[in-house]
Amino acid sequence: MSEVTVRQPDRDELEEMEVFAWPVWEKGPSSFPWSYGEQEVCYILEGIATITPDDGEPMTIQAGDLVTFPKGLACTWEIQPLVRKHYRLGND
Repeated sequence: MSEVTVRQPDRDELEEMEVFAWPVWEKGPSSFPWSYGEQEVCYILEGIATITPDDGEPMTIQAGDLVTFPKGLACTWEIQPLVRKHYRLGND
């Protein structure tokens, strides 16, 4: 399975990807299991979350990160204090 990737793109790249037109998701402090039935690319607008893949090490994502979660990933999200993100599902 592919790995989760995290990077910090500049504003021009985000605009080229049309990130700011993607839907917004937000969730307050919580911990929950999640699995990805398709790839998700998201841009973290605010907050911090620790993502722990079922078969891997925890990683922290935060505002400014562009994150790609591969299809098939099973993990646990730990959100503190609130996460808001733009997201796009699928490979296109």
